[in-house]
Amino acid sequence: MLTAVWVALWVAAAIVVISLPRWLPGRVVALRGWVFTRINGEESIAVPGELVGVDRFREVYSHPAASGRSEGAVLSDLFWYWLSPGPELHQEHLEAGERYDAVALATRRILSQPREQVEELTRRCVGRALEGRRGVVRLRDLMMPAWAEFAYGLVFGEPCPPHARDLIVGNADDVVTALKCCGLRHMDRRDRLTAYLVESLPRVKHGLPAGLTARERALYLQGAFFNTAVVQMSEATAHVLMALAQHPDVQDRARAGDDRFLDQVIAETLRLYPLFGIAHRVTKGDIPLGEGVAIPAGSVLCFDYPAFHRAGFPDPERFDPGRFAPGHAPVRELNHIPFGMPANRPCPAWRLAPLAMRVAVREVLRSYELDSTAAHTRSLPNRGPCLLTPPAARRGAGRRLTLLSMRLRDGWEDVWRSLVQLVLGTYMVWDARRLRLCERHFSGEAHSEST
Repeated sequence: MLTAVWVALWVAAAIVVISLPRWLPGRVVALRGWVFTRINGEESIAVPGELVGVDRFREVYSHPAASGRSEGAVLSDLFWYWLSPGPELHQEHLEAGERYDAVALATRRILSQPREQVEELTRRCVGRALEGRRGVVRLRDLMMPAWAEFAYGLVFGEPCPPHARDLIVGNADDVVTALKCCGLRHMDRRDRLTAYLVESLPRVKHGLPAGLTARERALYLQGAFFNTAVVQMSEATAHVLMALAQHPDVQDRARAGDDRFLDQVIAETLRLYPLFGIAHRVTKGDIPLGEGVAIPAGSVLCFDYPAFHRAGFPDPERFDPGRFAPGHAPVRELNHIPFGMPANRPCPAWRLAPLAMRVAVREVLRSYELDSTAAHTRSLPNRGPCLLTPPAARRGAGRRLTLLSMRLRDGWEDVWRSLVQLVLGTYMVWDARRLRLCERHFSGEAHSEST
């Protein structure tokens, strides 16, 4: 009898362990959300939500009063923590004013490149990143060196030396790893890049913001181009390639060479996996909603991109590039704002990014067939595991075994990774609240501080 009880306990334990990849990561994500809410406070207004519905999302997002970015939001302390040093120089986190205008103008100048030049630069950078690559790769890691060289080319107008590429990739990887709560920050990587940029300022081919010190100009470049641009372009391209890897029919059609269809694939990918999860804005005045109801000044609005992108689409979780095919509703009428709202701090690369991404994806499809059985989520903490196979290579039992191994490995990695995210994420939110980088900056206690 006792033996039977022990056998039953061992069997039950084995079942629980084997099933961990199916249920534990989701539970930990929910627990992380609860912990973040408890630590961060419930100061924000969700949009869409009870007060502002989907139908008024664009209206409220575009309202002139919804223009504050950092001052007055507890959430800002967390973002400043992740982006230090230099968040006070980052275009996305500057409040409106002369400094914001100078920084925004400098960004537009750097991004104003002829189309042919952008396409050629992308082809060269991606081609170098793909040299000799095959087998299982992490798509974000594969693409990051390419976009590091691309950003360097935009800023300096010359080929990126290997040493500079490694500094940029080390910094960008540190930024995004911390943002995903998969690792702590390594300030030495950021400091080395900052020092390199300070020394390299005389070689920048464009006018930099006036009224900034040399270090501030370096931090501006680091934040806008060698943090945000490299991270976001790497993530976006990884998402598109993961979607193609998991939808062979779409991949085959995209490989056929129709750029209009590839644009639909990119649009649908950014709908289903928007790069921005939540964009927070601080209201600088009241926003009337009618019938005597208004959002008061000083409110923190949290615009939920995934919720907005799913609203109004049939079967919204399904990947379907046909949603953006000719004959359907114009994109401007859809709940689709992958680059933000034109009236409220849109992504300054909203024209350049899709063009460069199309060229990058085309270069990968020209060289490889893509397969992946790994989890594909918006935050992409697994960095996009994917099997790259040259078109001429034979596909058989070895490929199926590799994909099975990928599925099993990703599931168990997700168990461990979710626990790491819970622990490190909780620590970083607590530490950000303790340091109060943003709050202290605007209160006058500190004007620039790194952690």
